[in-house]
Amino acid sequence: MKYTIAFDVYGTLINTSGVYDTLKNMVGEKAFLFMETWRNKQLEYSFRRALMDRYVDFSVCTKEALDYTCIDLEIDLSSNNKNELMNVYKVLPAFDDVISTLEELKNQGHRLFAFSNGSKNAVATLLENANISSHFEGIVSVESLKTFKPNPKVYAYFNEVTKSEKRASWLISGNTFDVIGAVSYGMNTAWVQRKENTVFDPWEYEPSVTIKSLAELPKKLTVEA
Repeated sequence: MKYTIAFDVYGTLINTSGVYDTLKNMVGEKAFLFMETWRNKQLEYSFRRALMDRYVDFSVCTKEALDYTCIDLEIDLSSNNKNELMNVYKVLPAFDDVISTLEELKNQGHRLFAFSNGSKNAVATLLENANISSHFEGIVSVESLKTFKPNPKVYAYFNEVTKSEKRASWLISGNTFDVIGAVSYGMNTAWVQRKENTVFDPWEYEPSVTIKSLAELPKKLTVEA
């Protein structure tokens, strides 16, 4: 069976830890804590804005989370430092397993889309800089709906835009909230558990498959078909 596949971008295709080296130069031994706090707050802010029906571009959530992290960790970064970090976020690298997996899936005949809370322009820039944009049929962004994952409207919008059906589409994500949102909506899902100690939220929803690397995905889809 040929599937329509929605690839989450931040944390699944694109390694958000790519900002670590820049942070290391700026904040030293607090770099990892800073990076984790920034990422977690970025997601929290998107969830809160979606619930409040107060949509802003995802980059605004990123900037506000950066400001919060500086206050929380009592780190006084200059405006230039913050701008540098925001610019690094626009050119983060892809994980090592991405290109070969995308090529194999395309060869199998699946339709591949980038599917993100980020704006279409921001995602296009990321994919281009990571040299993976040519592997996708298109980009599906939440910006047209003015809300964020895991709102079920976002997953329905993906099926609408790609002219696909739930049973013939997959959400691939390293973010548990995203997988749970897609499962609740009714899509097939693959959770990418890149770190052994990452815990999947103990809710009533579980992914269709769990993989340690994207490289496992083509074979998993063949088995599921």
